[in-house]
Amino acid sequence: MYEQHLAWHETLEIHELVAFQSIGLMKLKKVYAEVTDPVLQQLYSEAINGLSTNIRELLEFYPMAPRTDENEDHTREDQLPFYAGDLLALFKTGVRNYAIAITETATPVLRNVLKQHLNRAIDTHAKVFHYMYGKSYYPSYDLERLLQNDVNLASKALGTPL
Repeated sequence: MYEQHLAWHETLEIHELVAFQSIGLMKLKKVYAEVTDPVLQQLYSEAINGLSTNIRELLEFYPMAPRTDENEDHTREDQLPFYAGDLLALFKTGVRNYAIAITETATPVLRNVLKQHLNRAIDTHAKVFHYMYGKSYYPSYDLERLLQNDVNLASKALGTPL
């Protein structure tokens, strides 16, 4: 027997996937015209189509997310949330990559350098998060607004022309 809505943890995982892929899709679309190699342009085209399909399929689950009775639309037209979200995703991925690299490191001096890099990445991620939270770009404690931001970002990414 299944609940009539998604669990909180899976809702948040979907949020991460939609937000990250939407930013990536917008970046791919922005540079597509500059790619002159036909094979690479085809790879970009396939990536754009694949990400677009992924986002559309994941958005179908948003109505199943746990919700309160409030429903507000906080649409943003400026690019600052996009730039900040891209920076946040960069450092989040960096934290993950450094954490993995450390587990594969046998050389003590390299391990120390990677730990320093990891700590800097963690600190920068925190600064970017607090910037975004303070500007209401990332309402992490308000699931309704968080998911609505995802829908808005995904719609913008899907609607951005090549």
